Amino acid sequence: MSYRVEYTERARKELHKLPPEVSKQIILSVNELKDNPFAAVKKLKGTKRHPLYTHRVGEYRVILDILNDRLLILILEMGHRSKIYRKY
Repeated sequence: MSYRVEYTERARKELHKLPPEVSKQIILSVNELKDNPFAAVKKLKGTKRHPLYTHRVGEYRVILDILNDRLLILILEMGHRSKIYRKY
């Protein structure tokens, strides 16, 4: 079973703001999660009711939600590791 990957509007905007080579790395890395999404993610602390996950791509992080019942990986936002965790 393979998961689908969807990007929120915010994630799409952030992806376009990144340098092109970083954007490509992120897209390729996220697409590798389709077969086993829990292999390369970490659960964010402080999100116990509905856990969010982070995926590492070099110096950048992708915040995502894994919806098992719909086989969906929802990309919420992405950014440099020094700034991305400030909301969570």
